[in-house]
Amino acid sequence: MEILVSSRSNLQSLSEKYIFPEETRPGKVAIALCESIPVIDLGDIAGHNRANIAQEILKASQEFGFFQVINHGVSKALMNDTMSVFKEVFEMPAEDLAGIYSEDPDRSCRLFTSSNSYANEDVHNWRDFLRHPCHPDLDACIQQWPEKPTRYRQVVGNYSTEVMKLASGILELISEGLGLESGYFGGELSENAFLSVNRYPPCPDPSLTLGLPKHCDPNLITILLQGDVCGLQVFKDGEWIGVGPVPHALVINIGYQLQIISNNKLKGAEHRAVTNSKDARTSAAFFIISNNKLKGAEHRAVTNSKDARTSAAFFVSPRGDSIIEPARELIKADNRQLYRAFEFREFVSNLRNGKGKSEGALEPFKLQA
Repeated sequence: MEILVSSRSNLQSLSEKYIFPEETRPGKVAIALCESIPVIDLGDIAGHNRANIAQEILKASQEFGFFQVINHGVSKALMNDTMSVFKEVFEMPAEDLAGIYSEDPDRSCRLFTSSNSYANEDVHNWRDFLRHPCHPDLDACIQQWPEKPTRYRQVVGNYSTEVMKLASGILELISEGLGLESGYFGGELSENAFLSVNRYPPCPDPSLTLGLPKHCDPNLITILLQGDVCGLQVFKDGEWIGVGPVPHALVINIGYQLQIISNNKLKGAEHRAVTNSKDARTSAAFFIISNNKLKGAEHRAVTNSKDARTSAAFFVSPRGDSIIEPARELIKADNRQLYRAFEFREFVSNLRNGKGKSEGALEPFKLQA
């Protein structure tokens, strides 16, 4: 428990264990919020505008690997309740937190710090997190979730159900945009889902550390409940840009598996999470697992010195033995296959062996020209 960042957040200076190498630090340069990241209105997906919405998603996924959605079907009340209960978790007394804290990376539901590779990290992330499964059997998953706060299971269970519906709907729009058959991303390709609730406490020196370093998500697609404190950054055209919170929007980013299946037509977003020095930040992301027609965007989470930040990432991923390969419909004479076929668990194993770093994660699976 003493290694949790939240137990160190009253420090006046940063421990060396959290100081990133100079070339990867966020530094003191202010990162402007980007107003050009697409905000896509899903309100008419069942109407005459559906094809246009699919193309908007495809364009955003190709150019940014990131976009935000509004009128997405998850109610404002549910989003507010969910974020509220996530914050309550990290504000519980130490004796309650101890019941969900675990240093075992194989424990399905656990509160921990930095990353699953903590023991082998050269430098730690300024982040605590609660992680647990949500799918395929939600009722069974719920039994593994925290019992406190008492409303956690009901609220987060309802949120997981609605976000899984949204994820399936977005994946269906992507399959239509790519010209794939209906339901292409259903079944085993999106069988598993887990939630990572991230807490970024105020940091004594945000210029030296990161909540999450530059990375692309290894899964299919991620749905992020960002909260109202800035901290998410995306790497585009050689520079970092900030993703400003849009009220009641959800952030969608393309993962590596969608980039592979699309044969690089879609792009996984490189991103990061920065820290701040005053307030804690909590986030929640829902992850889902394209022959590079879609590309994963590199991103990161920065810290700040004033506000805690909370976010929640919902990850949807394939079953471990699922075969991942470029969709046959996207392989043409002028668009050769860029990746070999592999089982998803091979990708996960390679990532773990690389201490969780996403740099070069695609290289073992690329086909030579």
